[in-house]
Amino acid sequence: WVSNVCVTLTAVPRNYDPALHPFEVPREYVRALNATKLERVFAKPFLSSLDGHRDGVNCMAKHPKSLSTVLSGACDGEVRIWNLTKRQCIRTIQAHEGFVRGMCARFCGTSFFTVGDDKTVKQWKMESPEYGEEEEPIHTILGKTVYTGIDHHWKEAVFATCGHQVDIWDEQRTSPMCSLTWGFDSISSVKFNPIETYLLGSCASDRNIVLYDMRKSTPLKKVILNMRTNTLCWNPMEAFIFTAANEDYNLYTFDMRFLESPVMVHMDHVSAVLDVDYSPTGKEFVSASFDKSVRIFPVDKGHSREVYHTKRMQHVITVKWTSDNKYILCGSDEMNIRLWKANASEKLGVLAPREKAAMNYNQKLKEKFQYHPKIRRIAQHRHLPKSIYCQIKELRIMREARRRKELNRRKHSKPGSVPFVSERKKHIVAVVK
Repeated sequence: WVSNVCVTLTAVPRNYDPALHPFEVPREYVRALNATKLERVFAKPFLSSLDGHRDGVNCMAKHPKSLSTVLSGACDGEVRIWNLTKRQCIRTIQAHEGFVRGMCARFCGTSFFTVGDDKTVKQWKMESPEYGEEEEPIHTILGKTVYTGIDHHWKEAVFATCGHQVDIWDEQRTSPMCSLTWGFDSISSVKFNPIETYLLGSCASDRNIVLYDMRKSTPLKKVILNMRTNTLCWNPMEAFIFTAANEDYNLYTFDMRFLESPVMVHMDHVSAVLDVDYSPTGKEFVSASFDKSVRIFPVDKGHSREVYHTKRMQHVITVKWTSDNKYILCGSDEMNIRLWKANASEKLGVLAPREKAAMNYNQKLKEKFQYHPKIRRIAQHRHLPKSIYCQIKELRIMREARRRKELNRRKHSKPGSVPFVSERKKHIVAVVK
C-alpha cells in the first residue's frame, strides 16, 4: 500500500540584518582560512605514470570520441595507444624510422595520422588488427621533405601537414590539394580552428605566426615576434582567440582580428615553452616547458594558478588537457607520460550530497576572502624545485635592472624622447597583412 502523505515545508524565518549577526564575518573568515589551508593539504595532483616507451615522448593526440583513449609518439618512431582507465598500453606500432614528429586523430575516431622523419604521412586504423592480420597502415604518402606537424580538419576528410610549407590534403589523394607558403623558413606546427574550421594557424622558425584561410588558398596575415614560437592552440570556445608558446619563456594570447598587441602575456616559465593546450571550457590552458614543469594559466591572468613538477620529470615536450576537463597528460624526455588532476585538491569519485554542499560552501568562502593577505598568501604559495626558484629570482633581478635603466634614461633625456612601451607591445616586431 502507498500512503499519500503530504509533507509541508515550513519556511524558517531568518533576519539578515548585520546588526543581529555581529560575528558573522569573523566566523566566515576563519572558515575560509581553514578551507584554504585544507585545500593545500589535500593538493596531490599526480595520479600515475604511463611507462613503456623506449625513447622520449615527442607528441600526443586525444581520441575525439573516447575519453579513456590517448595516443603517443616517441623519438624512436614508436606509436602507442593507451587505455587511461586501466592505465596500460593496449597497442604498439613501429610507425616511422626516426622521430614521430606529429600525430592527430580523424574527427570520427576511426583512424589516426602520423608524420615522421622518414618523409612519410601514414594513416592507421584505430582498432587493433584481427588475429593473423599484419599491422599495416591504411595509406602511406611519400613526401619530398620532412614533415614536422599534422592536424586534421574538425568536420571534413581533410588534413594539413607542415614542414617546408603548409600542405592541405584530401584523404583520398596522394598529392596535396593546395600548398600555402609565406617566407622561406621551416614551419614547426599547424593547427585548424575548431569553430571557424576553414581557418589555420602555423608557426615558422623565422619568428612568424601565420594565419591562413583554406577557402582563399592564400595566407591572411602574419605577426612577427622577437623570438620563435614553438606551437599555438586555438581557444575551443572563442573562435578568434589563440595562444602561442614562445622561446622567450612567455605565452601570448592573441585575438586574430587585432594582432598589433596580444590580449595577454603569460609570464611564469623560466625556459622555452614547448607546448600548449586549452581546456574544453576555454577558460584555462596548460603549458609544457623546457624547465621541467607544467603550468596551468587562466586565460585572463598573466600568472599561472598551478605548477606541476616531479624530481624525475625532465624537459616536458608535449601536453594535453582531456576532453572531460578533469585531467592533464604530459609527455617528457625521460620516456614517461604522466597523468595529473586538473584541479590539484579535487576529490575523485562519487561525492555524497553533504560533501558536495560543504565543498560548494567552502569554494564560495574562498572566493569571498580571496584578496585577504593571509588567505591569498596561503592559496598562492607553491614549493618549486631549487633550479626554478633560483632562476625566477635571477629573472626578477634582471627585469628590475632593465626597468631602472629605462627610468634613468627617461629622466636624463629630453621629455618625450624615450616613450613608454607596454609589456604587451614590447615583444611584437611587426604585423604583415
